[in-house]
This record gives sequence, structure tokens and C-alpha cells, in this order.
Amino acid sequence: MNKKIFVAIGIAVAVAIGILAVLPSSPPQDLPVVQNEKLGLVINTPSSAVTLDQLKRVYSEASATGIGRNNLYLFWNHIEPQYGQYDWRDTDILMSLNKNNDLKVTLYFSIINGRIIGPYPDWMGVPGFGTSLEQNTVKTLDDIISRYGIIDYVIIGGNLDSYFDDTEGSVGLYEEFFTNVYTQLKQKHPQVKIGNAFSLNNILNKNLEHYVTDLNQVGDFVAFTYMPVDRLNDITKTSQDVQTDLQKMLDLVPDKKIAIFEISWSTSDLVNGNEAAQTEFIKIAYEFYRQNESKIEFFTWYRQYDRPEGSCTIEQNFPESSVTIAGDQFVRERLASYTCDAGLIKTDGSHKPGWIELKRQIQSSR
Repeated sequence: MNKKIFVAIGIAVAVAIGILAVLPSSPPQDLPVVQNEKLGLVINTPSSAVTLDQLKRVYSEASATGIGRNNLYLFWNHIEPQYGQYDWRDTDILMSLNKNNDLKVTLYFSIINGRIIGPYPDWMGVPGFGTSLEQNTVKTLDDIISRYGIIDYVIIGGNLDSYFDDTEGSVGLYEEFFTNVYTQLKQKHPQVKIGNAFSLNNILNKNLEHYVTDLNQVGDFVAFTYMPVDRLNDITKTSQDVQTDLQKMLDLVPDKKIAIFEISWSTSDLVNGNEAAQTEFIKIAYEFYRQNESKIEFFTWYRQYDRPEGSCTIEQNFPESSVTIAGDQFVRERLASYTCDAGLIKTDGSHKPGWIELKRQIQSSR
């Protein structure tokens, strides 16, 4: 993913983590790679300037781990700049690479992106949650799903907890909108599962659990993103803390399957990250997956490559309650630093220990 903003992801102050990792001496040997459709990796390149051959190598490298899915982030203003006229050029390339590497796709179609709505194409104006938006959403998603036969999950609302927290009384409006879109799409694509996503760390940091329970009866699953941070976006979690956090997903959604849309641990020292802690968290995360596999639709790690320092611009305004101590720019810098160093492979192509551990964990989860 070249540019993706997942807003309101918790936001954090620093504490040392105290996690000691025991690293394997070498990657697993002599095991045939078996791809697991429930396990995913957000495939990305270390920079936005990339050739098709480089893209092919990145996808091949990712699929060789044994993953069986990838995320596709589509923004409406990019895919349908004019009504009924689609720009498929970039999406066709990415979806061909997914298909050629036997990867299923989780589609994130941005109706809500935390504090950001859409962004919608200019021809739509600024629609509310009414019939017009419902009809256009169904039409466009139908066209996208019909074009590509490897999309099996769709997420419409991302980080809904932040949106609901900003817009009082919006839960009921969104629930009606989602239900109508869901019903019509399922008639056209009964095999595709449709749901919404919440930021687990934001929910726990701000006591917003009620938004999950308010909406967990709609859709086929409830998805979560997770970063081990507090409200100023510094990494503050111990190994016991993250195990407790992950369990909270199951507690919040007792009657429906959950999905892990993005889960990560940054190695940025600016936010108290390091490679040993990232590696240890990978072990904890995949152990959680194996223990609860029957309750999990999919589990996707965020992400393959770091991005160059300064390239992870955060285009959002943080709420006053998060920035009164240090200021908005302070919070933005930490979120950007976390995001740029959340990969498992450095921008120079060298592997972090977490990359070796990820491969070991995926092959142990066959």
C-alpha cells in the first residue's frame, strides 16, 4: 500500500516494554510452503516509485511465506472519478499480482475511515446516510466484486469508533445504511462476507467498547486493527498487556466471528519500539490465532516493508483530549514514525528478525 491513512488509532505516551525475544537461528528448512487463506500480510513496497518487475518480486517474496491473502485499500474518489466511469489501471495490476500468487483479497472500501468520510468523488458531493448513498455504494461495490473473483471479504466502515465518538447519534444512521447495503450486496454476492472494523487500541484507550456492542449484530464478522500504543502513540504494552488486549476482541464479540484486519508492532525507537519486542509480539499474536482459530475469519499482519522516514504523512486532526499534553504535531510525528517502521523488512531490503519469525509462525499454523 503506497499511501494509507488509518486514523484515530489509539494515541500514546511512552513506557519501556521489557520483552526479551528468543530468536530462531535460521528460517524453517525443508518444509513445503502451504498457503493459508486465513493468514494474510499487507504487501507493500519500500517506496512509491516502483517498476512492475519490482512489484512482482515483492509479491512473490510475500506469498512464499505461506500467506493466503492480502488487503486491498480502495478509495472511491480514485476508483470512480466520474459516475460509472472507473479507473481500473492500478487496481488491475495489483489484483493480477494477487491472483497470480494465489492470494485471496480483503477489500477495504472507504465509506468511513475514522475521522475521515470517504473521501467521495466530486460528482457525489457530500452525501448523508440515505438512499442515494446506499444505491451508489451497492452499484460500485457490485462492479468491483464482479470484476475480480478473489475478493471474499469486504470492510465498509473502518475505525468506526472514532467516527461515532465524533458524531453523536450516528450509530443508528450508520447501522441502517450498512444493513441496507449489506442486504442488497448479499443478494448479488452471497459468497462474500461483509463487515466493519474498529481500532482495538483506540477503544481500550478511550473506553469506547460500547460502540462495538452497539453494532456487533450487523454484518458477517467484526474486524479490528491493533497497535500496542496508548493515546500519544508511544508503545507502552508488556507481553501480558497485549495478551489481555487481544482477548478483549473475543469478549466484545461473543456471538460472531472476529477478524484481524491489521495487527502490527513498530520498531521505531521514537515510539519505544525495537526489533526484539516486535519479534516477541509476533509469537504472542500467532499463538493467540492458533488458540482461537475457529473464532477468527482472517488474521492479517501489517506489513511487509518499512517506508522511508518522512513519507508516512498523517493527514488528520487529533481530538483535544489527546493533544493537550504535547500538541497535535507531536502526536502526528509519533504516528508517522510508528507507521514508517512497522514493516518486517527494512527499506534497504535487509530482513528484521521479525520477518524470519513471521515465516516460522505461518508455517507452524498450517
